[in-house]
Order: sequence, then C-alpha cells, then structure tokens
Amino acid sequence: MKFTKIITSLAIAGLVLTGCKKTETETLTAATSEIKVPKEHVAIAPENVQTASFTIEGMTCAVGCAKTIEQELSDLDGVEKATVDFDKKTATVTFDKTIQNPENLTKTVQETGDGKTYKVSNMKS
Repeated sequence: MKFTKIITSLAIAGLVLTGCKKTETETLTAATSEIKVPKEHVAIAPENVQTASFTIEGMTCAVGCAKTIEQELSDLDGVEKATVDFDKKTATVTFDKTIQNPENLTKTVQETGDGKTYKVSNMKS
C-alpha cells in the first residue's frame, strides 16, 4: 500500500512539474513577443503640422485609461506628439494633416475602450 502511494505521488508530481515547465515556456514566449519597440517619429513639414485638442469622457484612472489612450494616439502614423491629461480629461495631439485627421483620432480613442467607454467631444483643430 505504501509503495503504491509513493509511485502515485511521484507520477502526479512528474505530471505537474512537466506541465508547469511547458506553461512557463509559453508564458515567457508570449511575454517577449508583446514587447513593443518605440515608434520612430518622422519630422513633419511645418506647413503640414496640425494640433487637435479635445475632451475625453469615461476615463477612470491616470495609468490604465489616460496613459493607454496617450500611447495608442502616439503610435499612430503621422502623430508627432500626444498628451492626455486625466485630471482635465483633455487630450492634445500634434500630427501631420496629410496622414491623420481629427476623425481618425476620435476613432482611435473610442476603439481603445470597447467603443462605448470613451467619448470624444469638443474637438478643436
């Protein structure tokens, strides 16, 4: 009886350890594949520079909401700089008007959530 318990315990331990190693490897692979390389900002010709300022409703925190929206806007082609102020619930984006437009900026902000969480208003460009 004691011998059977030992063999069963070793078999279960072997399965658990083997399963954990596979999961750890998969997690490591997934984590390293999600590392983002910072986007290179190309200089915008002075005549094409446009700035848009707008209000974002629906943000609940500075790190999870505001910084995520800021990063999404910054990663767009043609965007030179994006800042989102959580306290004032505003965003300011400097972009190349030949590549981006206020409608795309609005769409990007709204798609950062589920399409219903963040609402853009008072667009001024």
